[in-house]
Amino acid sequence: MRTKATWQQQLASAIRDPHALLQHLKLTDQIKLPDPSATTTFACRAPLPYVNRIEKGNPHDPLLKQILPLNEELIITPGYSYDPLHELQQNPIEGLLHKYHGRVLITLTGACAIHCRYCFRRHFPYQNHSLSNTRWQKILSYLKQEQTIHEVILSGGDPLTLKDAQLQQIVTDLNALPNITTVRFHSRLPIVIPSRITDTLCQTLSSTRLRCVMVIHCNHANEIDPDVKNALAQLQQHRVSLLNQSVLLKGINDSLGQLTALSHALHQAHVLPYYLHLTDATQGTAHFTVEKPQALLLIDQLRQQLPGYLVPRLAQEEPFKEAKTILF
Repeated sequence: MRTKATWQQQLASAIRDPHALLQHLKLTDQIKLPDPSATTTFACRAPLPYVNRIEKGNPHDPLLKQILPLNEELIITPGYSYDPLHELQQNPIEGLLHKYHGRVLITLTGACAIHCRYCFRRHFPYQNHSLSNTRWQKILSYLKQEQTIHEVILSGGDPLTLKDAQLQQIVTDLNALPNITTVRFHSRLPIVIPSRITDTLCQTLSSTRLRCVMVIHCNHANEIDPDVKNALAQLQQHRVSLLNQSVLLKGINDSLGQLTALSHALHQAHVLPYYLHLTDATQGTAHFTVEKPQALLLIDQLRQQLPGYLVPRLAQEEPFKEAKTILF
């Protein structure tokens, strides 16, 4: 009997070559390969559990469009930058971003399970901000001193690329700080490799006094299959609050039908829609941009179709603002 691959094995065996991706999906005759320079600074990375949800032979598949490198990424667009949110100016300690009152974001790692081509941190210098023991101790000291901080957001990269033992130690250390009441994970791994939601991870999240929140990142209803539903149900059973944030992407989920289907699929998977983000003005991602007037029209139409709890807040990140800008 063949042993099922572990999440680590599925992560390690991700497709890293655009040609191999197109071959796997029987699309080599329909899609032209991008220039190699399109993946020089931001490589192709696509794990099979995600790739296998893409319709073979369909060059317009919405999941494929999120992960396939294109020559459009090489276009330098006026008004777009390599650090659109000026995050590098808001980190009092390497690895920690303190933008909002009462909460901080920690970039635990630069690793991601999948490389979404619209990523706003595709140019972020993770080598200077990823977790090390020295940086972690400095962060803990900062959290002790800043008593107004009550929530820690674990991000990256993707925090769930760390091993269970590492995450357990991080949660234990945060649990020891009386001012910290909530730990929030921002992760795409429950969608990309649902087997990442292990019994050990769930036990870690359910055995702490901290309120645990998992904000997943799902952009299209087709990303949610039975394995994803099972992983999310497991988290819910261990008292983890589940929210979703999406990015509004041109040609992928920028229609009323797609957004409605996504909200319904999330609800069936025990997840509440949280934010629908406009794309950030990151160099290499302009071809994904949905303009604000269209976004406002879509969210208004969505309000007429769905109950309020299934309508995400349309939001935009702006540099140096003390909160996200809620557009609707």
